[in-house]
Formats: sequence, structure tokens, C-alpha cells
Amino acid sequence: MSKLVYLVPLFPFIGFLLNGLLRKKLSKSLISIIGCGTVLASFVVSLLIFFEVKDPSFQTVVINLFDFINVGSLKIPFSFQVDQLSILFLLIITGVGFLIHLYSTSYMHDEENQHFARYFAYLNLFVFSMLILILGSNYVIMFVGWEGVGLCSYLLIGYWFKNIEYGNAAKKAFIMNRIGDLGFLIAVFWMISKFGSVNFAEVFSKAPTTSVGVLTGITLLLFVGATGKSAQIPLYTWLPDAMAGPTPVSALIHAATMVTAGIYMIARSNIMYTLAPTTQTVVAIVGLATAIFAASIALKQNDIKKVLAYSTVSQLGYMFLGLGVGAYTGAVFHVMTHAFFKALLFLGAGSVIHAMHEQDIRKMGGLKKFMPITHITFLLACLAIAGIPPFSGFFSKDEILAAAYEKNPIYYVVGVFTALMTAFYMFRLYATTFLGKFRGTSDQEHHLHESPSAITIPLVILAVLAVTAGFLGIPEVFAKDSHWLQHFLSPIFEASTKIQEVHPANAGMELTLMAISVGVAIIGVIYAWSKFSKDPDLQDASGFGKVLANKWYVDELYDAIILKPLNAFGKFLNNVVEKNVIDWMVNGIGRAVQYSSRQIRLLQSGQVGGYVLLMVIGIVILFLVEIFIKK
Repeated sequence: MSKLVYLVPLFPFIGFLLNGLLRKKLSKSLISIIGCGTVLASFVVSLLIFFEVKDPSFQTVVINLFDFINVGSLKIPFSFQVDQLSILFLLIITGVGFLIHLYSTSYMHDEENQHFARYFAYLNLFVFSMLILILGSNYVIMFVGWEGVGLCSYLLIGYWFKNIEYGNAAKKAFIMNRIGDLGFLIAVFWMISKFGSVNFAEVFSKAPTTSVGVLTGITLLLFVGATGKSAQIPLYTWLPDAMAGPTPVSALIHAATMVTAGIYMIARSNIMYTLAPTTQTVVAIVGLATAIFAASIALKQNDIKKVLAYSTVSQLGYMFLGLGVGAYTGAVFHVMTHAFFKALLFLGAGSVIHAMHEQDIRKMGGLKKFMPITHITFLLACLAIAGIPPFSGFFSKDEILAAAYEKNPIYYVVGVFTALMTAFYMFRLYATTFLGKFRGTSDQEHHLHESPSAITIPLVILAVLAVTAGFLGIPEVFAKDSHWLQHFLSPIFEASTKIQEVHPANAGMELTLMAISVGVAIIGVIYAWSKFSKDPDLQDASGFGKVLANKWYVDELYDAIILKPLNAFGKFLNNVVEKNVIDWMVNGIGRAVQYSSRQIRLLQSGQVGGYVLLMVIGIVILFLVEIFIKK
């Protein structure tokens, strides 16, 4: 069955072609069937492959489709790799992707037919690109998918292209991703130079015999690429602005697909990172700094989608912390649980926006009685992301924090403080939106209702997954061999596990760390609930709160130290260099040609005597040259 893996990306690509080329001819129902059906077909094939891969005797399969690059000794095939890591991501992408497609059929139903088809064509192309990224058996094919999701994010964020602000947000995402992609590209060239190949099998087999300096350089460059795609400091500011796109797009980008690309790339390259401890430290510190920094900003945001956006940046920081301390399974586990509860949060927010046509939580409140399904599913997602047991986020976050404590207790302390902020801002969002009195207009209240089933069914499915997915990784302190995901992924991280000095935590200590993180999260939940459930303080932020509300003024800082100098330099080039130097040179050549032509034209007088004189002068010159030069 694994040899049919090429069908997984092929189905969404066919959907992209059909909806894209026939967008003016298809009905909305047919567009929806094509858009959703192709992704569902990919999920079904992925599920069948999963049953083959989960067999303990399964060996990694590489399917060569054709030669992509064949120059001299460099051979780069267009090939797919099927193993435990790739199949897990395939299930997440196609499963959550299908639910988002299904949700979109109702959420985007008011769009015109051709724009409705364009939207689904973009979504299908996005899923296709992400699947290519995951399935590629070498870094070049991964990079093809990497660039594909960058392009699709630009198209989807700027879907409402008539709005200039949305177009600027799309350009910002595209450009900031290109900055990171340059690092990835240089790393690929370095690998070709050093290893003579970019195939995972060959690169990873040669890594242990390569100098630490080279591996550190390559892994740092790859990490630069990951900071762009997965929104880490300093290349994170594009992600909150990506809220300009439709809400299902936000769920797709922020949950299971694009932003997890950097996590996948480092997890796939785990052996190189394990052999480069300096890079691991950088990854851990940047991840931890991003987690706490983004969480602090989320504390004072009032746009329902902006809170979730900064929450995503913070949770991605947790994942990078896990990668940096060598908890590769924990990081991938958090990718999976985050995909469920964050997609649920965004789609829940979309359900609220769909009902209210409003994104400011200060104008909401009391929606619990109007939207019971949206309310309960959103609450379950908040409990999951806050790390309250037995919801999924508790298990994955605890695994990362435990590994962080083993590496450096300071990492753990900062991580737990971030967990406190996470619990607080998520329940501030929940309480302000769903509890207390309704603060909107009477017209809004009159039209409030639960969303259609195409919206609520994905919410219910994701809620079930957000509640139960954590049981795939029950800590072994509770029962032996209870961490199914760790055993499933062990072949992928086996080489790294042998190199790392892993000291199993004392059971008592692990339970203590767990109790601390849960206790802190509960404190955050209770405080936010008591502060915002009845009479929330929704005044404009002041003092330090204003700094957080304005996102630490990072966008303004980038504007001052990067954008304005570049714009000034561009104006200098245009007004001075272009007009006074380049134009002068180009126009000067033209004037010189014209002047010389006018002077030479005078020789063509039409007088025979003048021509004879010139001929005689020429003969004399030749005569003198013959006599004096040759001698």
C-alpha cells in the first residue's frame, strides 16, 4: 500500500486543477465536493498506509518517481519517503485539512461562485504543497514543498485582495518567509558540497563522521529557515498579521500545516542537531524566548483571532524548546495535540465571527446560551491548551517541560511561567466571549444563533480529538510501555537517543514537576475566570499593559531600523544614483553618438575636390607608416 503514496498529494492537486480551471463553470456544491472529496481521499489512503507502517517489522520505504536533477555526480530524485514520522504528519495534515475544508463549505458560502472555487483551489494547492514537503525523501523536494506552502500562504492570506491592508499582510508573510528560506537554501548547497548528496539516508549516515563545526553551520542555517516558516524570534511578526485571511485559512496555517513545517524539518534532521549541541542550545533558547514573549503579548489582545495567533507563536516556541532539549518525540507529540486544539479554537472563533460579524471580544459576552455547541467545544480546547489533565495538551506539554527540567531547571521555570500566562489569556478569552452579559448591539443579539452543521460537526470531531489524543502519550511513570507514540516514533529518533545522555527522571520528581505545572495552570484558569466571567475590566490598556497591547512595539522597531532605512536607501538610489548617474551615463552615450554623427556627416559634403584631398592625405599617411613604422 505504501507504494501508492503518490496518490496522497495527487488527489489535492487534481482538486486544485479542477476548481481552478473550471471555477466559472462549476456550481458551489460541486466545488465543495471536489475540494473536500480530494482531501478526504488523501486521508483514506494515508490511513491505509498507516496500518502498514505501524507494524513493528515495517522498514522505511523510498519511492522514486523520476530523476529531478541529474548533473554529473549529483543525482537528486523526485522521490517520497514513507516512515513513522511522515505518516503521522500525513494523517494530521489530511485529517485536520479535511475538517477545515468541510467547515469552509459553510463559512465561505456567501462568496461568488468563481471566488468560492478560487478559495478551494488555493486550499487544495496548499495541502498538496504541504504533503510534498512532508513526503520528500531529500532536502530539495522538501524545499519544493516548503516554497509551495509559502506561495499558497500568500494567496490565502491575501484572498480578499481588494483590501490593501490584507494585501500588505500577505506580502509581509511572503517576504519574511523568503528571508528564512535563504538560510535553508544555503544549507542545502552546503550539504551538496560536503556530502555530495541531499538524500536523507546519505546525509544522516555521513553526519557522525562530519566535523561539529560544519554540522553546526548547516543546522543553524536550517534553523534560520525554520524561524521564518514556524514564526520564531525574530521572524514571527508575519503570523499575527496573517489573520487577514479567512478564519478557516488561519486554522489551516496555524494548526496542522505551514507553521509546523520547521518542527518537522528539525525532527527529520534530528541526528544532525543532536551532533551539534551548540545549535540545540540556540534552538532551545530561541524557542523559550518566543514562547514567553508571545504569551505576554496575548495577555492584552482584544481581537479574538489575534489572541489565538500569538498563542500559536507561543506554542510553537514550546515545540522548539522540546527540539532544543532533545525531546523530539515530545515536540512532535505537541504538534499533533496542538493541531487538534488550535484548529478547534480557530474554527470556534470563526463560528463566533460568523454569528456576530465581530472580532473584538470586548463587544461579545454571554454567547454561551446562544451558541451551546461552539461554547462547549471552545471550552474543551481552552482546557487542552492550558494543560489541564486529562486533556491532550497536558500530556504533550508535560513531556516537553520534564525534558527541559532535565536539561536545565531554568528552562523549566520559564516554561511553567509561560504555561501560567497561557492558562490566563485563554480563559480571559473564553470568559470574555462566552460568559457574563452580552455586550453587543441589540441587532446582533437578535440574530445570534448556533452555526450550521457543516461548521459544528468539525468542531465536535476536533473536540473529541483534543480531549482524547493525549492518551497516545501517557507518561511511563503511570504505566510501563504506556507511551504509544514514543514506541511508534522510536525508529526515527533511535540514532539520536543512542548519542544523547538520557537520565530517566525519578518517578517522584516527575510527578512533582507535573503537579507544579498543573497547579500553576489551574491558578491561571481560576484567576482569569473570576476576573472576566461576570464584570470584566475591558478598558484600554495603560502603563505596561499598553506596551503589551502594542506588541512590545516590535513592528514599530522593525519599521524604524529596517523598513525606513531601506526605503530611504531606495529613494536615494532612485533620485540620485538612477537620475544623476545611470541616466547621465545612458543619455551621455546617446548624446555622444549624436554629436559624433553630426561631425562625421560634415565629411560627406558632396564636393569631389574634398574627396580627392582626403584620398591624397590617406595615401600620404599610409606612405609614412610604411616608411617609418615598419623600419
